[in-house]
Amino acid sequence: MCMVIFAPQGEECSRRFHLLFAIFAFATCGGYSGGLRLSVDCVNKTESNLSIDVAFAYPFRLHQVTFEVPTCEGKERQKVALIGDSSSSAEFFVTVAVFAFLYSLAATVVYIFFQNKYRENNRGPLIDFIVTVVFSFLWLVGSSAWAKGLSDVKVATDPKEVLLLMSACKQPSNKCMAVHSPVMSSLNTSVVFGFLNFILWAGNIWFVFKETGWHSSSQRYLSDPVERHSSSYNQGGYNQDTYGSSSGYNQQASLGPSSDEFGQQPGGPASFTNQI
Repeated sequence: MCMVIFAPQGEECSRRFHLLFAIFAFATCGGYSGGLRLSVDCVNKTESNLSIDVAFAYPFRLHQVTFEVPTCEGKERQKVALIGDSSSSAEFFVTVAVFAFLYSLAATVVYIFFQNKYRENNRGPLIDFIVTVVFSFLWLVGSSAWAKGLSDVKVATDPKEVLLLMSACKQPSNKCMAVHSPVMSSLNTSVVFGFLNFILWAGNIWFVFKETGWHSSSQRYLSDPVERHSSSYNQGGYNQDTYGSSSGYNQQASLGPSSDEFGQQPGGPASFTNQI
């Protein structure tokens, strides 16, 4: 097992996790089949049916699932259909999972056998980065849509909701019961794996981006202004030092004659007193 999943040198390992999680996602959703069992106990026992099986499966076109129930009014039967259609969200979710599996399988083969071809002209990392971003978005949308679709499926297949569709169950003299409720654990697991796939693909975006030329070019772009700024600062400091030294020298030179002239001032008054 790989020690680092999301490292550039561990891309092959991360794609293996993509393969595994994608398999779990579409297997738990696309391979589902379940059902519920109801019983209708009429006043006239000969008209009762204590074992009414309602089966449904992927892609969850529930409005096409029909079954017959007694009306408790002679031998007449009522044909009942479930309510709802979650096929669009379920099929979209499974389609994303299948294509993610196929791409991860192809990418794993490229990483193992065509590594030099993958990095040639930087085309491989760029394509891999774009596809990773697209699949991250698709996993988020598909998982969210399927989570809502699964919620609708649970409501439509709730035995209490199905019993309300039967005319016999609206009569207080008849007894309608839910014998067996559908098991939704695998469908719940599919939603969990859907969001785990989103986290896995989204977390891999940065590490795939580092393999592209965009990452290296952006670092060069950020480093060049810093180097130019530091060089111009050093050049400005050098000019300032030379200017300071020259100005100091000129100031000392200008002070020299003034001190001599100041020393000659006592000579003037002394000669004047001697003349007097």
